Amino acid sequence: MIAANRTRRATLAARARTHRAAAKIRRTGTGTLATHCIAAGLPVREARSVAGSLRKNAVKAGITGTPSVSYTHGRARQCRRFTPAEVARIATVYRPRRAEYKAACTRLALAA
Repeated sequence: MIAANRTRRATLAARARTHRAAAKIRRTGTGTLATHCIAAGLPVREARSVAGSLRKNAVKAGITGTPSVSYTHGRARQCRRFTPAEVARIATVYRPRRAEYKAACTRLALAA
């Protein structure tokens, strides 16, 4: 495949992923922490990492979220869903080190 086409496809896929996650949060009013991170523009792998850190900080902030079930690849897992306002409160406690994570943290805080 031509390199320029590969770049274009990757850009389009990332934009679609971000838009899809943001639309899901808008539609339902809540989302998992990873969904909020993807909606903030992080790639999936980094979103999972930041979501893990946010989970730890949610305990510190005293925010529990709503218990729910997440369905992926034919299996169901227990999860917690958070509103954008709750994620913004968690993001104020979260102190990332990497520049990409700091940018995502500010976008999460402003999403409320």
